[in-house]
Amino acid sequence: MNSHYKKITLKQFNEDFNSAVEIINVPILKPAPNEILICNKYAGINAGFDTLACRNKIPYVDLTLPFDLGVEAIGEVVELGENVKEIKIGDAVVTTLRGGYCEYRTVDAKLAVKVREPTPEILTLMPTGVSALIALEQVGEMKSNETVLVTAAAGGTGHIAVQLAKLAGNHVIGTCGSEAKTELLKKFGCDRVINYRKEDVNQILKQEYPQGINLIFECVGKQLFDTCIDNLAIRGRLIVVGSISEYTQYPEKVLQPRIYHKLMWKAASIRGFLNPLYGEYIESAQNKLLDLFYKNRIKVAIDSTQFKGIESIPTAVEHLLNGKNCGKVVVEF
Repeated sequence: MNSHYKKITLKQFNEDFNSAVEIINVPILKPAPNEILICNKYAGINAGFDTLACRNKIPYVDLTLPFDLGVEAIGEVVELGENVKEIKIGDAVVTTLRGGYCEYRTVDAKLAVKVREPTPEILTLMPTGVSALIALEQVGEMKSNETVLVTAAAGGTGHIAVQLAKLAGNHVIGTCGSEAKTELLKKFGCDRVINYRKEDVNQILKQEYPQGINLIFECVGKQLFDTCIDNLAIRGRLIVVGSISEYTQYPEKVLQPRIYHKLMWKAASIRGFLNPLYGEYIESAQNKLLDLFYKNRIKVAIDSTQFKGIESIPTAVEHLLNGKNCGKVVVEF
């Protein structure tokens, strides 16, 4: 085993991810009595969080520099602390902690989730799939026999949200921006796919869904957010999951009547979602998603573009921000 490993850390605040980060070599730490040492095989890319962190725009995180970047990673346990009993050397584990862009990491054994194999598909379930499940069920109060709209539906979070809404017995609409993504969403059971590069989303919704949309899982922001608000049904719920259209720029300033003029007359609502603020649901959501995945009731999409090594992470972040991905973007170490 190596004596050192590489990781990505935020060295300075900057608009550009590549200029803000650096790759450093650090010693591999021997695990304390309650810890395990993991050799990571894959890490998931969270370009929105990464970009906002580089700009110091995440209010709920103390961004004291240097700051380790990345979240979810999966690998194999290579060393145990003397008090660890539930995990064995060679076990596959997932971690969803700050600092996932690293080749090795030492963590408290209780913070690692055992899985069958260290495959990249699991990184689509945790934490992105977990976010989709909690947002839909706890925040959106998802029911059956409703019309559900998922924006950025072919992304890492969106394609899981589509399948969960279908499993709950709903009619599901998904928006995306390419033919490849359209075909992916059809494969996952999406009832109506709207390619916004070829069709007008607002026009389609008004023509085909005149009663409005009951539940909206919104990840994009800007004009698409406005369109979603305009097409909410009576007592419709919109979950703000992200705003990827504004991650690479400052928030757009708009001048229009305040939002309550559109919401009150429909008794509709907008509900914000942030995964760390729903921590009490995470473990049960992880268990449910793994069970659905192992029973082949949900499938995951890994973006076909290969990124290998720590050095490829800035390129992977740019790839996702530019909307080139089809499914979850992962990096192989």
